[in-house]
Amino acid sequence: MYAVITSLQSAVADRFSSKDRGATAVEYGLLVGLMAVAVVVAVVLLGPILNDLFQSASGAITDGTTQLESGTGGTGGTGGTGGGE
Repeated sequence: MYAVITSLQSAVADRFSSKDRGATAVEYGLLVGLMAVAVVVAVVLLGPILNDLFQSASGAITDGTTQLESGTGGTGGTGGTGGGE
């Protein structure tokens, strides 16, 4: 009976020992590094596109114009489809 309890205790101690904590910390470190690389790549690729978008929006706000008023598309207004005669 003592041998069974000792082997059970040994199995439980092996199962819940802290040996795996180092491996999980390394895995979390790799995940954080991978996410950092993904953020850097996204910023590098999308940065110029977003910069152009915000520059054009800033210019439109400063000029007080919109696409509909400048006649570059939309429905109605100058140059649109469905405006008056």
